[in-house]
Amino acid sequence: MQQSNYHSHCTFCDGRSHPEDFLKFAISQGFRAYGFSSHSPLPFETFWNMSKEDMVEYLQEIDRLKNKYSDLIEVYAGLEIDYLDQTYNPSIPYFQELPLDYRIGSVHFLPLSDRLEENNMVCIDGPYAEYAGAVDALFDGDIRKLVKRFYESTMQMVEAGGFDIVGHMDKIYQNGYRYPGFSFEADWYQEPFLACLDLIAQKGIMVEINTKNMTRKQQSFPHVQYYSLLKELGIPVMVNSDCHFPDLVNDGRKEAFSLLKEAGFKTTRELIAGKWQDVKLDIIT
Repeated sequence: MQQSNYHSHCTFCDGRSHPEDFLKFAISQGFRAYGFSSHSPLPFETFWNMSKEDMVEYLQEIDRLKNKYSDLIEVYAGLEIDYLDQTYNPSIPYFQELPLDYRIGSVHFLPLSDRLEENNMVCIDGPYAEYAGAVDALFDGDIRKLVKRFYESTMQMVEAGGFDIVGHMDKIYQNGYRYPGFSFEADWYQEPFLACLDLIAQKGIMVEINTKNMTRKQQSFPHVQYYSLLKELGIPVMVNSDCHFPDLVNDGRKEAFSLLKEAGFKTTRELIAGKWQDVKLDIIT
């Protein structure tokens, strides 16, 4: 089983421990490679995003860890970058000019206007009560409208490019499945989701199997029912834990690899000596 992780957080954003603590745990688990992907800076401050002022220190710390542990593990510097709109996303010069090994593109916020301020954002993550309140107040109590907007934003992100991996691509369902009227099977969900997958396949972008909620909530992103479709479309995948605590670095990995094998996957995508490569899917029982 490939022991690597490219989606992780630390004290530079909303992670709960220092980068070296995550790396030490990964080494103790026999990891071959580990990538840091703190939440990128935004035009406004949040609890979970980095500040631009910390970027130099972040990159320096990862470089220090690369050198310190070079004989034990491959260490990579990444970012999880929010797509807000055409003016602020992974493709803009600020993010493209950073000396990163890879970039994850994600949608957490849906702007309500062209003023990119926190009070002008709908957050699709976080507590369910806030999510449901946003659907009620801003989308006329119609979960279909929020789903449509989320996948429109995701497709705009894919079209804009500038990143390597689509992060938790259907995270809209994390809270959405609890809202009255939500349905994975309905045309209003299937059509934008499938259109998004088709575009990702056309662009040749990787999709992560995000296991952050695999053990605790039996959720993965994308939902497990779509693994076989990812395979059919030829979309390359890797398994990432999106961990915020060191002891969750490896959480859900074994289950995800077993499910990928059942869906017909023969390989996953890995960074090896700085280059993305397809590696045979090998499950250790």
